[in-house]
Amino acid sequence: MSMHAKTDSEVTSLTASSPRQPAYYVQSPSRDSHDGEKTTNSFHSTPVLSPSGSPGRQSRNSSSTRYSGSLRPGSRKGSQHQHHRKGEKGFDAIEEEGFNDENGRMGIPRRCYFPAFVVGFFVLFTFFALVLWGAARPQKPVITMRSISFDKFVVNAGADASGVATEMVTLNATVKFNFRNRGTFFGVHVSSTPLDLAYTELTLATGTLMKFYQSRNGHRIVSVNLQGRGVPLYGGGVNWSSENGKLTAPVPLNLNFTVKAKAYVLGKLVKPKFYKKVSCAIVYKLINKPISLKNSCTVE
Repeated sequence: MSMHAKTDSEVTSLTASSPRQPAYYVQSPSRDSHDGEKTTNSFHSTPVLSPSGSPGRQSRNSSSTRYSGSLRPGSRKGSQHQHHRKGEKGFDAIEEEGFNDENGRMGIPRRCYFPAFVVGFFVLFTFFALVLWGAARPQKPVITMRSISFDKFVVNAGADASGVATEMVTLNATVKFNFRNRGTFFGVHVSSTPLDLAYTELTLATGTLMKFYQSRNGHRIVSVNLQGRGVPLYGGGVNWSSENGKLTAPVPLNLNFTVKAKAYVLGKLVKPKFYKKVSCAIVYKLINKPISLKNSCTVE
């Protein structure tokens, strides 16, 4: 009993008298697994005590070491999480530079903006031009034939340029018709082929329409003078009846020409063209009296 009490007192005195000495720990990090599934960061602490270290302090130091060791992997895990967050932000910046949308699809690069704008502009302009062209096509001009009057129609004997004797015709007539532009948003430039007044296939007189411009929803009466001087018949008028050069019997004649109308709807880019072919069957009867053509002509 005395020996045991002495031992306890010695131990107690030794513990009280001995100075505090620090305990040393060796920490060995375990290997991090990089298999893509889980990452485990842990530290194993092994206390190394000095010979004079007390068991009580050793237990306290061991517990504190275990506590700190348990916190360190978590702190590293948090740092790794922050690093991962930073990586995500960097990836988002790369996505913005690459013009990725939310679904990960690539957008239009900036260098393609101008070519895309030019292509889109031409497509829209072409579509607009086609719409105008389609709207203008049904608005064709209208031609209404009015009358023809003969100022002079004379048949005399004569000779052609080569000296061949034949009957010669001198004719002067005036043709009138009404031209109407039905276009609601464009005017038209009007011209025509020569107006030919013929007997069968022999042209006796011809005239030219003076070009003019007709505004939208406008109309005018057009007069064209036909003239023929010294036209040889070459036996073509053998059935004609005349007295002192004046015809005394009706003579069938044909009038043919084509009216051309051109509209500049969008400058010279959209310019619809209209054609009206006119054919009239005329019967000459009296001079200085207009002959109505309302029921004698066809317009196509």
